[in-house]
Amino acid sequence: MAETLPALLKRQRAGFGWTQARLAQELCAASGRPTVTRQEVYRWESGRRIPKFWLPHLATVLQIPRTELERSIASAKEKSAALDDFFPRGKARQRQLCPPRGRLGGGDADDLSSRVHALRLADDVLPGKDLIRPALRELKTAVRRTENGFSSETAERSFLVPLGELAQIAGWIASDAGRQGVAERVYRLGIAAARQAGDAALAAQIAGCLAYQWSNNGRESEGVALAEAALAEAGPAAPPRARALFWDRVAWARTMTGDAQGAMRALGEAESALARHRDEAEPAWLYWVDEGELQIMAARVHTELRRPLRAVPLLTEVLARYDTTHTREHALYLSWLAVAYADANEPEEAAAVARRMLAMSANLGSHRTSRRGRAVLTALHPFHDVPEVAEVLETVHAEYRNTAKGAH
Repeated sequence: MAETLPALLKRQRAGFGWTQARLAQELCAASGRPTVTRQEVYRWESGRRIPKFWLPHLATVLQIPRTELERSIASAKEKSAALDDFFPRGKARQRQLCPPRGRLGGGDADDLSSRVHALRLADDVLPGKDLIRPALRELKTAVRRTENGFSSETAERSFLVPLGELAQIAGWIASDAGRQGVAERVYRLGIAAARQAGDAALAAQIAGCLAYQWSNNGRESEGVALAEAALAEAGPAAPPRARALFWDRVAWARTMTGDAQGAMRALGEAESALARHRDEAEPAWLYWVDEGELQIMAARVHTELRRPLRAVPLLTEVLARYDTTHTREHALYLSWLAVAYADANEPEEAAAVARRMLAMSANLGSHRTSRRGRAVLTALHPFHDVPEVAEVLETVHAEYRNTAKGAH
């Protein structure tokens, strides 16, 4: 699929070393019409407007064949339509999230960005049950603040980007708390904010999170379609680590439909994308994407596809160096290792890992770890005659009986 017009314009302009204002000046000179402003260039590059009249002048000034510009416009429409299958742009979605002018400025955006990053770091070590209330409170406060309007278009975009990021992490937290309906509504808000800000990579990040949620909650086919639409929305101009993350989401979505070939291809694309990562500018939300995370996803994919001989070495290597303060993730990765050992017909090893995982996730307050705990017990059950497995199952049953007794 061709590069979208916003991405093409940004890339070519950057290649000349021009600012948006400089491109506007060049267009005025080439056309003889002093009517192009920096704001108009910003609208083209953010996908808000299509420069139909200015196409021949853009082709001349940026030295791009007009046919390529036209293909890029068609590509943008295709990608937008793909995501619109899930997020239709009806009248309500076409409305601005906030007035075009007003009080909020760059300092407000910086403050929100700091609060968002603090929430991300908290999510690394705290479960959704503990974070959902403060996360949703932060989001409601940020949305209310937009009612005051913005001091400029630049301030508007600067605030909408961290607002979208806040919606992403709040949605992720809500999902971990088991509030899937809340998470989906928050994700949709985040996609609207990211699109309004012209941040295609952020819109793809949020859509990818929702695709992951759908894949894990009985909407596997829709998860595949949305994960792939998100990847297309981001386009080839997205930072390499972002594309690696989006390909990982496609791999997981394909895995959950049983498409082993599609999952393997997506994992390979994720590795290739990450290999292109250098020191390019990229958003803060990519801080955790690295080779280790790709190994974890590969191991999870192999476990779900019942390929334990590939999954066990990867998970063992990752867990040997994993930060144990990240309790939820540690427990999740142990859960896949336990299942992989069970699939490898190593019930004693599976029981040992399961014991650690279940103890670590007890009363953690994470919907994800609770679900994975049930998956581990299901994997162990065929080996209930093995003493080590029987001990784990009896411990779980005893805890359940004690909990039930205490409830009466």
